[in-house]
Amino acid sequence: MTMSLYIARRFLRSFLLIGGVFGLILFLIEMIEMIRRFSDDGVGLAGAAGLAGLNIAGSFYAILPLIAVLSGIALFLGLARTSEMVAIRASGRSALKTLIAPVLTALVIGALAVALMNPFVAATGSRFDTAAANIERDNSQTVSLSDSAVWLRQGLSDATNEDGQLMIRAGRASPDAATLYDATFIIFATEAGPIRRIEAREAVLLPGEWQLSGVTDYPLTEPNPQAAARSSDVLTLPSELTAQRIREGFGRPDAVPIWQLPAFIAGLERAGFSATRHRTWFQQELALPFLMAAMVVIAAAFTMRHVRGRNTGVAVLLAFGAGIGVFFLRNLAQVLGDSGQVAPWIAAWAPPAVAALLALALVLQREDG
Repeated sequence: MTMSLYIARRFLRSFLLIGGVFGLILFLIEMIEMIRRFSDDGVGLAGAAGLAGLNIAGSFYAILPLIAVLSGIALFLGLARTSEMVAIRASGRSALKTLIAPVLTALVIGALAVALMNPFVAATGSRFDTAAANIERDNSQTVSLSDSAVWLRQGLSDATNEDGQLMIRAGRASPDAATLYDATFIIFATEAGPIRRIEAREAVLLPGEWQLSGVTDYPLTEPNPQAAARSSDVLTLPSELTAQRIREGFGRPDAVPIWQLPAFIAGLERAGFSATRHRTWFQQELALPFLMAAMVVIAAAFTMRHVRGRNTGVAVLLAFGAGIGVFFLRNLAQVLGDSGQVAPWIAAWAPPAVAALLALALVLQREDG
């Protein structure tokens, strides 16, 4: 138990040190990017630092598996350099038993990251998007989803001869987001507030316009809008929205905290949208602790032995290269899962499972050898 705690502590120290270095590098990169992006908007150094601090969490969270493999490499190389690994093996401790402590530590770190850091990343990402939109004055289009409706907001085109906003509520949408059903359009003038309410049985998004069918138009400026309502079969309204922009508005799955993701997926499917991307992301988040544990096993497969001279550099390159390969394999699997070519759970769980099994086989082969 004492030996396991010692190894786990060494791994945790390596993880925190490497994570701190990468965090500082990412912060400096984000600072430079924020200064470049918002230099024309009067954002100073302090403002750029604040925006970088909001945006860095997502980048850091994405590279946690790479930090895990580097931490494993640092742990086993450190034990080998001080001959502690030789002493551990001479005491009769097997390679698998030596691996238990860092693997469990990586599992715990991954579980804490999913449970705590994932919601933090979603919150800071949302705040960054809002702050960036306010700075760039680009907040004219919004897409959101409630339990029973789809909500859209867009700026009015000059073709309407009205200055303001157009709010859209729909009971559901087609999977490609090009058609809304049971839709209500409310036109807000900048000075006068809501001035028109348009209800449509169906609204089809065409290039540059909404084409509404089964329309009832209520002029809200009249004393009795119900009596002044006009019905028509077809009505068009200008629009700068596109179906792709609407789909992207529901967004990046990482913008939704993992605790809220199952309910969000159910809401998407009730509204008629495909939730494949979100299901794949949810499964990948559940598999993240096991991916980090697999990264530790990969590091052990190449560096958990006594290495000297040039062999050390080769071992480090092989271990890190294998970790990078698994990292990109995971991203490829995510793309396949998002497109529906493989099931979400396969896209999420296959890369860490394959990586861990192959690395474990290499560890056992060297143990027997």
